[in-house]
Amino acid sequence: MTRKEQISNAYKLTGSNANFYDGMMTYSTLPGKAVCRVVWNMDREKNLRYIEQALAGVPEDFAGKLLEVPVGTGVLTMPVYKDLPDADITCLDYSADMMRSAQNKAEAAGIRNVTFRQGDVGALPFEDGSFDIVLSLNGFHAFPDKEAAYRETFRVLKPGGTFCGCFYVQGGCARTDWFIRHLYVKKGFFTPPFETAYSLKRRLSGMYENVRVTAVEGIGCFRCTKAQTGGNKK
Repeated sequence: MTRKEQISNAYKLTGSNANFYDGMMTYSTLPGKAVCRVVWNMDREKNLRYIEQALAGVPEDFAGKLLEVPVGTGVLTMPVYKDLPDADITCLDYSADMMRSAQNKAEAAGIRNVTFRQGDVGALPFEDGSFDIVLSLNGFHAFPDKEAAYRETFRVLKPGGTFCGCFYVQGGCARTDWFIRHLYVKKGFFTPPFETAYSLKRRLSGMYENVRVTAVEGIGCFRCTKAQTGGNKK
């Protein structure tokens, strides 16, 4: 199954019964579509494009060890994991409620190779170099200690491994920046400071190799490789 088909399955899994968050993530409900258009300036095509780019670091035949942090409700990744039966996948989130929703999706889909753990991205409960891929979708803009999150995701990644995902970046869409500043930050949904696409590429280039950063409106998608020596480039 292609990545587009996997993402389409995420849309189908939500449908009219999706909660607000899942409907927004997948552009699959009327309230979700409204938020995507008004806040994020995204239609279905842009939504699909950023998810594809964010997941581009996960090969369609992946069979190694993957950490997803935070897993959220798992709406975007469980359809992908269903087609990776030989992978060893760990999903971590600070929110027990979010993780429970992801676990329910995995059980409903018959996924048996995913382990769920509650924990903090700033103090990951894993040994150095534990994972071939670290995937982070829409998390870094909410993490209160971003420096610790960058250090920890780097630490648990194997030399030669891939760090990939996406999150909000400033400067991609003026309308989105306004909503983030006046609503999302005040409500405690997002936590400054925020990266720009430029600062994200500069930061990752100081830590990783083969850095690729692309932006779809206010979402920055990234993919990079930890040097085989395992050392931080800085």
